[in-house]
Amino acid sequence: MADQLTQQQRQQSRSRKSKALSGGTRAPDFTLRSTPDQFVSLSEFRGQPVVLAFYPADWSPICGDEMALFNEVLPEFQNLGAELVGISVDGAWCHAAFARDRKLHFPLLADFEPKGAVARQYGVYRDGEGVSERALFVIDAEGIIYWSYVSPVGVNPGANGVLSALEDLENKKAAKESEPSKELKETR
Repeated sequence: MADQLTQQQRQQSRSRKSKALSGGTRAPDFTLRSTPDQFVSLSEFRGQPVVLAFYPADWSPICGDEMALFNEVLPEFQNLGAELVGISVDGAWCHAAFARDRKLHFPLLADFEPKGAVARQYGVYRDGEGVSERALFVIDAEGIIYWSYVSPVGVNPGANGVLSALEDLENKKAAKESEPSKELKETR
C-alpha cells in the first residue's frame, strides 16, 4: 500500500503543470508578516531587483539547505543590487525560530493566513499538500517578473539561475545608462 501511494504521488507530481507567473508579467503586490509584529510589502522594494524564494516548509532538510545556500550567496545578490525574501506558508513564529537557528540574514515572510494566498497569486501553491512549490522569481526594479523557475519540490534549485538573471538585469541597466540620451542623439 505504501509503495502504491508513493507511486501515485509521483505520478501526480509528474502530471502537475506549474502555472507559475512567467517573465514579463507584473509581479502581484503583497504584504506579509516578517515577524509576529511587523509586515513587509513587495512594493517596499520598488526601484531595485528582488528575489522571491518560495519554499514548502521551514525545518525540512531540502528547504533548510536551500535557505542556507541563499544565505551564503546573499552578498552576491546584494552586490547586484538585489534583495532576497523567502516565503512559505509557515507562521511568523516558526520563521523566527527557523531563521535564528539557521542564522539567516534575509526576511522570511509568512504566507500563513489566508494560507498560501500569495503563492496562489504567483501560481505556485500546491493545493493537495497545503504548501508552496519550490519556486524562484527575479523581479526587476519596475516590479516586472524578469525570470522565474519552479524546481521539483524534492530538489534544491541552487542559486545559479538567480545569479544569471540578476547579472543579466545588471548588464541591461549598465548598457541603458551608457546609451547617449535622446536629446543628445537629436543634437547630432
